[in-house]
Amino acid sequence: MMSTLTLAIIALFVFGYLLIALESFVKIDKAAIALLMFVLCWTLFMVHPESYLTAGSGGIAASVSAAIEHHLGSTSTTLFFLMGAMTIVEIVDQNGGFNWVRDVMKTRSKRKLLWRIACITFILSAILDNLTTSIVMVMILRKLIPDRPHRLIYASMVIIAANAGGAFSPIGDVTTIMLWNKGVITAPGVISEIFVPSLLAMMVPALILQQRLKGKLEVSEEFKEENADHDNPFTRNQRKAIFFLGVGGLIFVPIFKALTGLPPFVGILLVLGVLWTVTETFYHHLIKEEDRIDTSKRVGDLLSRIDMPTILFFLGILMAVACLEQIGVLTALGEGLHEVFHGNNYLVTGVIGVLSSIVDNVPLVAGCMGMYPVTPTGDMAIDGIFWQLLAYCAGVGGSMLIIGSAAGVVVMGSEKISFGWYLRHVSWIAFIGYLAGICSYWAIRTFIG
Repeated sequence: MMSTLTLAIIALFVFGYLLIALESFVKIDKAAIALLMFVLCWTLFMVHPESYLTAGSGGIAASVSAAIEHHLGSTSTTLFFLMGAMTIVEIVDQNGGFNWVRDVMKTRSKRKLLWRIACITFILSAILDNLTTSIVMVMILRKLIPDRPHRLIYASMVIIAANAGGAFSPIGDVTTIMLWNKGVITAPGVISEIFVPSLLAMMVPALILQQRLKGKLEVSEEFKEENADHDNPFTRNQRKAIFFLGVGGLIFVPIFKALTGLPPFVGILLVLGVLWTVTETFYHHLIKEEDRIDTSKRVGDLLSRIDMPTILFFLGILMAVACLEQIGVLTALGEGLHEVFHGNNYLVTGVIGVLSSIVDNVPLVAGCMGMYPVTPTGDMAIDGIFWQLLAYCAGVGGSMLIIGSAAGVVVMGSEKISFGWYLRHVSWIAFIGYLAGICSYWAIRTFIG
């Protein structure tokens, strides 16, 4: 039987989770709720910590501090990685690094445009992240497609492709970053095993959605070369250097980890340091040559644009989940799930994926990492079936509802897509793609290797 204190911590977490899920109704930022959950859960924990911890040589207070510092250290590796990646993407974006995407999109065919959007979104979200990629693609869609009904179809494809692309890359989604940082998946393993399922999760919906598109596009007058390049003080070659350093650096991070064995956040900070040094060198030469230079795009200024509420949300939710792990709730839940589904990892992770379309996938994955121990061999081993499927299901499953992923939420807000419209027209298509990916993973694992 669970103690009253344990039930109180669970109730507090569930209540906070509910407020986060209903953020649009309660009008309170989810970061604030997550931080309160973190502090209040651990405060309740301190009512009777002896129930969950054995006092060490320094006493029970020292043991609690050590436990919190242990969980905070694990959480911080993800937060520093995210902050570094966000800054790198912001530097590239502010210096016109993504303008080439517009040029690739130029076509009059509605179906060709759908496939170009799907493929570019899929690739970019694996290198950058699904949230940033969705923002970039929606901005381009607004210039390309003046007809709103058609634009909603393309925007829906952006959500599906962004989540699918992020699932097979160790740096493409917050959940894969978490699993990679934890060491339960490796970059070569998740890319080689999850690429085909993720590709099918994008291609199958694209094949279905293209049936709704026929004929040629009306060319929008807004689709013309922007003046951003003229406002940027850097030369074209300097902008290219920033783009390749930023995007190439992100691709290099998994290689850096393999070569050095250092945590991924160290690699991302290396890339940020190099990019920062190069851009400062460019500005130093410009300031020497001209008196009036717009320096608002220097890295020191761009740091103020980092989405700190999102970082604080991750801090709060991950530390609140850590409290549940510390009191043993996650282990009990994991054992219960395995009993219900008789140890079938395809069913367990499949259900988790469906849940990730309803609630945030970050705490779901954080919870799973606390539920199940890593084993030397079998499905729970590093790069085992469970962990790879979890990366796929938690990432791709969010496409089934428009509120199920960061990509979906940002597109929903930008294009004013209603929950009901997406549910009626897109959810079933995303679900078919989701199942196709799981089936392909099973086939590859069963018949190929």
